[in-house]
Amino acid sequence: MILQQLQKEIQNAFQALFNHTLPLEKIDFQQTRKEFEGSYTFVTFPYGKITGKRPDETATILGEFLKENVAIIKNFNVVKGFLNLVLEQSVWVKTLANLNNKPVWQNIKKKDEKVMVEYSSPNTNKPLHLGHLRNNFLGYSVSEIMAANGSEVMKVNLVNDRGVHICKSMLAYQRHGNGKTPQDLGIKGDKMVGDFYVKFNDLFKAEVNQLVEAGTEQKRAEKEAPILKEAQQMLLKWEQGDKEITDLWKKMNGWVYEGFDETYKSIGVKFDKFYYESNTYLLGKDIIEEGLEKGVFFKKEDGSVWIDLKDEKLDEKLVLRADGTSVYITQDIGTADLKYRDFPMQKSVYVVGNEQDYHFKVLFLILKKLGRSYSDGMHHLSYGMVELPDGKMKSREGTVVDADELVNDMIKMAKERTGEVGKIDDFSEQEAENLYRMLALGALKYYLLRVEPKKKMLFNPADSIDFQGNSGVYLQYTHAKICAILRKANSDNISHKSDSFESLTALESTEEDLIRLLSDYPIYLNEAAQNYAPSSIANYMYDLAKQYSKLYAELSIFGEENESKKSLRIALSDATAKTLKHAGKLLGIEMPERM
Repeated sequence: MILQQLQKEIQNAFQALFNHTLPLEKIDFQQTRKEFEGSYTFVTFPYGKITGKRPDETATILGEFLKENVAIIKNFNVVKGFLNLVLEQSVWVKTLANLNNKPVWQNIKKKDEKVMVEYSSPNTNKPLHLGHLRNNFLGYSVSEIMAANGSEVMKVNLVNDRGVHICKSMLAYQRHGNGKTPQDLGIKGDKMVGDFYVKFNDLFKAEVNQLVEAGTEQKRAEKEAPILKEAQQMLLKWEQGDKEITDLWKKMNGWVYEGFDETYKSIGVKFDKFYYESNTYLLGKDIIEEGLEKGVFFKKEDGSVWIDLKDEKLDEKLVLRADGTSVYITQDIGTADLKYRDFPMQKSVYVVGNEQDYHFKVLFLILKKLGRSYSDGMHHLSYGMVELPDGKMKSREGTVVDADELVNDMIKMAKERTGEVGKIDDFSEQEAENLYRMLALGALKYYLLRVEPKKKMLFNPADSIDFQGNSGVYLQYTHAKICAILRKANSDNISHKSDSFESLTALESTEEDLIRLLSDYPIYLNEAAQNYAPSSIANYMYDLAKQYSKLYAELSIFGEENESKKSLRIALSDATAKTLKHAGKLLGIEMPERM
C-alpha cells in the first residue's frame, strides 16, 4: 500500500536527517487539500523538539530529502507546516495493477483480538420496530467491519424475555385470547403478542379512569389498578416456577421467537449466540459479595448494597436491594462475567440507545473497580433515537412503526420508483421481486447507517429511495451500471489485466483521484473499526460512487482510441465495482448486477 511505503520513507528520513526513529504507527498522512498540488500531506507541527526547526523548515528539509532519495516522489510543496507530496503517475498505474491482481482488503492481516458485539436485545412483548432496525443494522455492520479489519467477532443477542411487561401481554391473553394461536388468527406470533400488550394498556387505562372517577388520586390509581397488581402477582408466580404460568410464558415466547426469526431473516441480520434474561437475571449476586469483601461496595443500615461513585462525578448507585433481590445492574455485572467465560474477548461492544448512557457508565466503572481484565475494552455504542416526521413512537399505545410493515412499504416504494425509471422490462417476475427487496433494504440500511450513531435522526422513507442523491439506491445503481460496462468489455474481448495498461506513464486527474480513493479504502475501514462507525464506510461508498460517476462523465471508455487507456478504465471500473460490493457487504447492503 502506498501509505505504508510513505510511512517507511518518512521514518528513514527522520533517521537520516535527525538521528531519530519515529514509530510507524505514529506517522500519519492526510489527503492533500484540493487547492494545493499533491496526493498526500505530512503535518510537521508536532516534531519541532526532534528537528529543532520551525515546522515549515522541517517540511522543506524532509521534502528535499524525499525528492532526492525516493523514486515515487515526483515533487513537493510546503504550506506552513504542511508537506504536500506529489507522486509519480507511474505509482498510480502500478497501484491499479496491484488492485487488479489482489483487492486491498485481502492484505489486511488477522489480529489476535476477539470482539463481542451485543445488539438487537428485543423484549418478547412486542414485534421489532423502526428503532430496533437502527440497532440491528448498527450492530450487524459494526460486527462485519471489525471482522473485515482482522478481528475475531462474535455477534450476540441478549433477549429480554422476562419481567412484568412480559406478564402484561400474558395476562391480557389469558383474559381475551380465547386460546387462539397466531395460526388461528393468521398473523405473526410477535405481532399477536404485541397486540395483547396494547390490549393490557387499554384495560389498565380503563381501570385507572374508574378509580379516578371514584375519587382516587391519579398517581395512586396507576399503582393500585387491579390489573397491574395481577400482572405483578403473575411475575412472582413465574419466579416461583408455577407450572401454569411458565407453560403459558414458554408458549407465548415461542410464538414471538418464530416472529423474530422471520424478521431477522427478512432484514439480513444474524447472530452467533443468544442469551436470555430468564437465564441471567439471578446472576451477579455472588459478585456483589466479592465486591463487599474488596471494599468496592458498601452496605446501608437497611441491608441494601451500594457503590459510591461521587469521586467519578456520579452519585451512589444501588446494586442489591435490602431484601436481597437484584436490580438491572446486578444481572448485567453477572452477565458480563458469563459472556467473558464463553468468549474471552479484548473488546465488548453494547449497541444500546442513548437513554442508557448513565447505566453503562456505571456498569463499566463497577467492573473496572472489581478488577475485571476485560473492563478496559468495554464500549457502549450509544445511538440516538429514530423519529418520524409526525413524532415519537410508543409501544404500549400501538403507535410504533412495525419493522415488517416498514420493509414491505419500502419494497412497494422501490417497485414504484423502479417502474418510473423503466429499465427492467427484460426481468422475470422473480428477478424483479428480488431487485425490489434489494433496493428497499439497501435504501433503508444506508439511510439509517450513513448518519453518525450518536445523532438523533428523522426517518423519511420517501427520501431514502433516490436514484440520484446520497442514497443506497444510487450506490446500487452505480454498481449495476459498472457491471453492465464490464459485461460489454467482456463481450468485446477487451482485456483489463494489468499487462494491458502497465506501460502507461500519464493519467488524467480523474483517473488518478479514483485510484487513490480505491487504494485508501483500508484507511476508512480502519477508521470505521476504531470508532465503531459504519457511517465512515457509508460516506466512503458515496465518495467512491461520485468519483466514478465523474470519471464516467468526463472520459470515454469504449470510445477511447488508445487501447491501453481503454483497458485501464475498464480495470478502474472493475476495481470500483468490487470495492462497492465489499463495502456494501459491511453495511449489509447487496449490490445488484442489473437494474
